[in-house]
Amino acid sequence: MGVLQAFEDAVVSTFADQWKEVVTAGPFDEHTLASPGILKTRDNGRGANNPGSEAVISNGSKIYVPENTAAFIFNHSTLENIILIPGDYEFLDGDKSVFNNDGFISPITEQIKKRFGFGGITPDYKQIIFVNLREIRNIRFGTAGPQIYHDPAYGIDLEVHAWGSFSIRITDAERFILNFVPPHVTFCSVDEPKINRQIVSEFLQSFSVALNSMSSTYRVSQLASLENEITTRIAKDSVNVGSWKERFGFELVKATINSIELSDDSKEIVRQYAAKKVNLSAYSDIPQRASDIAAQQKIARGIQNNGFGNMGGMVLGMNMAQTLNMNAGAKTLSVDKQLELVTKLKAALDAGVLTQEEYDAKKKEVLGL
Repeated sequence: MGVLQAFEDAVVSTFADQWKEVVTAGPFDEHTLASPGILKTRDNGRGANNPGSEAVISNGSKIYVPENTAAFIFNHSTLENIILIPGDYEFLDGDKSVFNNDGFISPITEQIKKRFGFGGITPDYKQIIFVNLREIRNIRFGTAGPQIYHDPAYGIDLEVHAWGSFSIRITDAERFILNFVPPHVTFCSVDEPKINRQIVSEFLQSFSVALNSMSSTYRVSQLASLENEITTRIAKDSVNVGSWKERFGFELVKATINSIELSDDSKEIVRQYAAKKVNLSAYSDIPQRASDIAAQQKIARGIQNNGFGNMGGMVLGMNMAQTLNMNAGAKTLSVDKQLELVTKLKAALDAGVLTQEEYDAKKKEVLGL
């Protein structure tokens, strides 16, 4: 009874599989990497109860490859054909079909013999997988723990948290299928937990390397505006992201930094640093002011005790009028300028232009006494 049933199944499935198929890619969402082909003629009058074999593609079947898509044809998990150029193709490596001028008797008898030994099912098994060659965008990332960033302005290690997204593109579809997609898997998406975990984890490792390499040049506050620089440095990390193209056939396209924030401890360090810097700036000129005052006092005592020497014949310059009209702003003059003005005042006194009282008053004004 089992032999008769197997023979019956072999005949029925053989006749059903003589139909030529139309195969194309199913709809890709934003994160689809690979997807199985869809047999369009299954819904064209053959119905849901069609007894044909899903994985059998007959000679003469059509394969439609959309733009930015590659097609891979497998036979028993062995890569048989690759289509990298979009367009319409006729499949000629499948089972013979009575609808493809392969004769009438030969296609049927050959398939019945082949299937009878397998209980009525076909030993042939072909799969078509379509690979998405578009940019896979908006793969989100976030640092689970703080990243260390040595800010050159503060000269200390700061803790930062970062959030954003990145995009990848498959550049070598064959390498991607053979090295990244697991065997017997026809659908692949970056939203699948294991795939997402691997890609994001390796991205974060390279992101950390990029931050370390930038810390000697850029302030932490500049990072959010340096997306292109960060992307370039991430892609150069040969251990992780930089090895994707060679290992898996895809590469990083762009990294987008939505937010980089300091940890609470680092915010407090920056706040204290800023407060100290303000205080130091307010008092930074005190030692110089004290030195100038001491020098003024010494000069004043020296002039008071020893005078200016033989300066009676000094010729007064055109700026004598300005010298005689000095105001309180002279207190901010340098020591050299003060000495110059006092010398001119003494020359004016010796020439009889100033009285002793006027000279003494102007000298005190110049020296800030």
